[in-house]
Amino acid sequence: MRRFTLLLALILCPAAVLAQNLTDADYARAERFMGGTMSRLVNRSSVQPNWLSGDRFWYRVSTGAGTAEFVLVDPAKKRRAPAFDHARLAAGLNAATPGAHTAQSLPFTTFEFSADERSILFDVASDKLTCSLRNYRCTVEAGAGAPPPPSGMMGMMGRFRGMGNEIDSPDGTKTAFVRDHNLWVRDKATRAETQLTTDGVQDYGYATDNAGWTKSDRPVLVWSPDSKKIATFKHDGRDIGMMYLVSTVSGHPDLEAWKYPMPGDSLIFRIERVVIHVDGPRVVRLQMPPDDHRSTITDHIVDGGQWVDIDWSPDSRRLVFVSTSRDHQTEILRVADPVTGAVRDVLTEVEDAFYESGFDVVNNRLVNATDEYIWYSQRDDWGHLYLYDLASGRLKNRITSGAWKVLAIRHIDEAARRIWFTGAGREPGDPYFQYLYSVSFDGSDLRLLTPDSLNHTVTFSPSMKYLIDSGSAPAIPPTITLRDAATGALVTALETADISALVAAGWKAPIPFVTKARDGVTDIYGLMYTPTNLDPSKKYPILNPLYPGPQTGSVGSRSFSPARGDKQAVAELGFIVVELDAMGSPMRSHSFHSAYFGNMGDNGLPDQVTGIQQLAARHEYMDLDRVGIYGGSGGGFASTAGILRYPDFYKVAVSAAGNHDNATYEDDWGEKWHGLLVRNEDSTTNYDNQANHLLVNNLKGKLLLAHGSMDSNVPPNNTLLVVEALMNAGKDFDMLIFPNSGHGFRQGNYFTRRRWDYFVRHLLGVEPPKEYVIGGTAR
Repeated sequence: MRRFTLLLALILCPAAVLAQNLTDADYARAERFMGGTMSRLVNRSSVQPNWLSGDRFWYRVSTGAGTAEFVLVDPAKKRRAPAFDHARLAAGLNAATPGAHTAQSLPFTTFEFSADERSILFDVASDKLTCSLRNYRCTVEAGAGAPPPPSGMMGMMGRFRGMGNEIDSPDGTKTAFVRDHNLWVRDKATRAETQLTTDGVQDYGYATDNAGWTKSDRPVLVWSPDSKKIATFKHDGRDIGMMYLVSTVSGHPDLEAWKYPMPGDSLIFRIERVVIHVDGPRVVRLQMPPDDHRSTITDHIVDGGQWVDIDWSPDSRRLVFVSTSRDHQTEILRVADPVTGAVRDVLTEVEDAFYESGFDVVNNRLVNATDEYIWYSQRDDWGHLYLYDLASGRLKNRITSGAWKVLAIRHIDEAARRIWFTGAGREPGDPYFQYLYSVSFDGSDLRLLTPDSLNHTVTFSPSMKYLIDSGSAPAIPPTITLRDAATGALVTALETADISALVAAGWKAPIPFVTKARDGVTDIYGLMYTPTNLDPSKKYPILNPLYPGPQTGSVGSRSFSPARGDKQAVAELGFIVVELDAMGSPMRSHSFHSAYFGNMGDNGLPDQVTGIQQLAARHEYMDLDRVGIYGGSGGGFASTAGILRYPDFYKVAVSAAGNHDNATYEDDWGEKWHGLLVRNEDSTTNYDNQANHLLVNNLKGKLLLAHGSMDSNVPPNNTLLVVEALMNAGKDFDMLIFPNSGHGFRQGNYFTRRRWDYFVRHLLGVEPPKEYVIGGTAR
């Protein structure tokens, strides 16, 4: 009998049957390659500027083993030098306070210069200290220490935006907030409160932030520059369907209930635009029908905490905004009179799939001084900037053009009539590398300001005369320079990342690759991770982590990251890990991005499959008979779709928090990427082609489903629909429910370990160590 069992095992899993079971030591070795450990081994890799007058700045940089130094940069003098004498400061500190501080281990991470810059001020424990930069004598002011307030631009922005659930006026005298569904203001000096609206009620209140999948108590509004008016809306959630979640507790559970529209609902959230004149007060309703709760950039009207697609003119006499249709295909640029409420349509753009005004940033911008408007469009299949006359709606000229994409406007100099922006795909090499450019309003004099063939992240000085450029790639650590923002010329080198400790710890860079997409023509790009002890004579199972988009891709940023999640860690367990950005992901042409519009079940999977097949043809150590797939959220949807749509290719799948049927997910997501839901006479819909629960009969391999019981983004019924269908079909599967967890599991390390175990057991064909605890301590 034992011989028969062994023979059967050899037939079913010939490459793994002789392998040893994995041990705690194997998992501990893999764990060393995760971000928490690897990141600490990279030094001199980041410059976070603290701005001073004249575009000077200081920053603190790690130098290794818990040590750091402070650097002062003077762009005008092209000088980079220590911010102070570290050794003398340490000696002064040791004389004034208990401790044995050294030049490399000063006991603070931030400080402030005195007004004359002859001293620095900082906190140590509960004491405030002042140290002279002339004689390095330190004095202590006993008392409760607190971090110094943000300096420079960051401090100004914090004061402007207000704190918590209130938003300050530009002049800093008032703050706006919501109470009992109405908008109020408070005088910051007298604390006197004024109610601005009176007719707000439950589900029909002012400035309410609720998109279904996300909600906040912070009001949604924009103050006019003169601090006398507020642009906001009355948020209409009446007759919208409800969402319910129930907590897991001992005894009676808590019910969470809120409005949550879905595709195909007859009503979704709408916003009735108003301008509120604070003096009076007086509410002016804009003379137009309510807008659908949509924006040009995201599936919410709020992005980065700010209301998007709306601008006040600097003189506060005009309100310029964009209305987006429910299906994201029609955009209307409009101008409103805040006194009368009159609205004038300026231009309309209609897309065949979905309109977007940029990548992560709204690029549509008002140019008030000349009554112009910069408009972003992909009308020629590439994302570019166009200049319009705001009064007539007439196109004046294209600003950018070519087979590449503008990503995000970073700065506009109206006086110089020049725009700074990031773009991708114009330079040779990886089309996902981001570069900084500038161009004149008339489209002339396009300048590349970050010339190295790397992915660039940029920070501007307060005057916009200089920029800090960090250039890196997945396998190339950062080089950080200070450049002239007008020409891109090097001002001074700042830092070159030190990865010597990382390399000494055995780090292995991911391998960039290029394969062809499903069409056999289009290049697709990705990263491959192999074990540091790879034996090319052996066969290794393949793991395919993915996020299909469409708002982002599987690979993510092309900047350097020593761990990139746990992908190298997983490879160390004995896998080849392959991630690639399939068709349907952003940052390239519009046709590439909309490749599976109307068919979200595609998920880019044809490109994942063919990409892995092409890589396996190049590398004999890749075993195409043992391929696993995993992901979370959209990746949870895609990983389950992978094992159901390609059951002979993917043998094991781990799926977390998946939106498995976008007809039961929030309205904006499906209606943007899949189109409006259409019900047929036979009760089918155009959404059936993407629903995983309708494909469960295809399951052949091993499937682990996981979901948080209090996931308000992707409610757990998305996974339970698949679970019920699997049960009805008599299919075996595995499932984890994470009690009281949202979209990200509170018990995250536990899930990571269970994912590792699942692939070790079902693809490697060996047993994992029992109940290994990632991080060393059980939760």
